[in-house]
Amino acid sequence: MPRMPVERMPVELPLWRALTGYRILALVYAVVLFSLNCREYAHPLGAAAYMGALTVWVGLTWRCSTSAERCTKRFLTGDLAFAVAGILLTPFVDTHARVVAGAPTLPSIWTAGAALGFAIKGGWRWAAGASCVVSAAALVERGEFARDTVHNVLLVWVASVAIGYVVEVARASERTLARALQIEAATRERERLARDIHDSVLQVLAMVQRRGAALGGEAAELGRMAGEQEVALRTLVSSGLTSTRSGTDDLAAGAGGRGAAGQEWGGAAAFGSGLAFGGPGETGADRPPLHAPGETGRHAEAGETGRHTEDRLGAPVDLRALLAPYAGGGVTFSEPGAPVRLPGHQAVELAAAVKAALDNVRVHAGADARAWILVEDGPAAVTVTVRDDGPGIPEGRLADAEREGRLGVAVSIRGRLRDLGGSAEWISAPGQGTEVELTVPKRTAPAEAQLGRHADSERRMN
Repeated sequence: MPRMPVERMPVELPLWRALTGYRILALVYAVVLFSLNCREYAHPLGAAAYMGALTVWVGLTWRCSTSAERCTKRFLTGDLAFAVAGILLTPFVDTHARVVAGAPTLPSIWTAGAALGFAIKGGWRWAAGASCVVSAAALVERGEFARDTVHNVLLVWVASVAIGYVVEVARASERTLARALQIEAATRERERLARDIHDSVLQVLAMVQRRGAALGGEAAELGRMAGEQEVALRTLVSSGLTSTRSGTDDLAAGAGGRGAAGQEWGGAAAFGSGLAFGGPGETGADRPPLHAPGETGRHAEAGETGRHTEDRLGAPVDLRALLAPYAGGGVTFSEPGAPVRLPGHQAVELAAAVKAALDNVRVHAGADARAWILVEDGPAAVTVTVRDDGPGIPEGRLADAEREGRLGVAVSIRGRLRDLGGSAEWISAPGQGTEVELTVPKRTAPAEAQLGRHADSERRMN
C-alpha cells in the first residue's frame, strides 16, 4: 500500500523557538528597565543609543534564532558581540555608585540568550566558550569579584553548559532512533522478499532437483546444480534476515547438516514451517496434493485477485473470496454467513499465510491427511484456523527450524502476521494433528501504516 510521508520534528526545534521568545522578552525587559532608570544614568543618551541599536539588531535577526539552519556562526558572533559590548559600555554610561552597588548592565538578562544560542547550536563546548567570554566581560565591568556578579556568572555558565549537554544527548538519541527505524524498514523489506522467494523460487529449485534425480542422466546433473543453488539462495536470504535481527549467523551448520534428505518439496523452509511433520526422511515427492485437480488454476486466479486487491489502496475485501479457492479435495472450508471484510493488503497477506500453512500440510502431514479452514469474524479481530489430522509437530521442532534459518514459519506465516499487527499460534502434539491460529486485529491498520510512514520518512531523510 502506498504510504504518505510524515514530517519529523527535530528534537531541538522547541529549544530554538524558546530561544527566540527569550531574546524578544529579555529585550523588552531590558528596555523597560532602562526606561525606568534612565534619569539615574550618567550619560543616558549613550545608553539610549545602545538600547536602540540592540532593539534594531534583535528586530533584524529574530528569524536567525528559529532554527539550526538559520542560526549561523556569524549571527552567534554578532549576538555575543552585542552582549559583551553592552556589558563593557555600562561603566561609561552609568554612575560609579550604581555599578558598585550591583545595578544591572545595559543588556541585563538578554546577555544569557547569546550563550544559550551557542549551547543549542554547538553543544556544551560552544556554550562553555561563550559563557567564559560573557563572564570575563561581567567581571571587568564590575571591577571586582563581587558575590552577586560571581553568582550571575556561574548561573549563566552552568545553565548554558547544561542545556548544551542536553542538546547533544537529544541529538544522539534522535540519530539512534533514525537508525533503528531504518533497520526496521530494511528488515520488513527483507522479510517480504524472503516470503516471495520461499513461496516461489526455492520450491521450484527443489522440485527441479527432485525431478532431475528421478529422470537420471543429464537431468540428474541439472537437478544437482538446482539443489546447490537452492541451498545457496536459502542461506543468503536467511543470513540476511538473521544478521539484521540478532547479529548472529548460525546458518552454516543448518545448511551443512541438512544433506540430501533436506531437499523436500519447498526446500528446508517448508520443512521448518510445517503445520505437521512426517518422518525425517520423507520428501513429499509421492504425496498427492490436498487440493482437488484443477485447483491450481483457481489458486492462480486467487493470486491475481490478491494482487489487484493490493493495488486498490486497501479497499475492503471479503476474505472468504480469497480463501474459498483453497477448498476441495482434502480441504474443508467453513465460513461465516456474512462477508468478512478486511483492508485489501491485510486480506491478501492473511490469505498468503493460510496458503503457506496448507502447503506444509500437503508436504508433511501424509498422503491421507485432511485439513480444515475455519474463519471467525469477531468484533475486534479476524481469526483463521487451519487444522489437520497429520502426525503433529515434535516438541521444539519449530524453534529448532527457526534457529536453523528455515523461512516458512518465521517469514511466510509469522512474518506476515507480525507485519499486520497480528499473531500466529501453533497447537500440536505428536500423533494428534496440528492447529495453527492466525489472528489479525481490525483496528491496528492505521497505527501500522503510520509506523511504516515514519520509517519511509526516515529513509528519505537519511
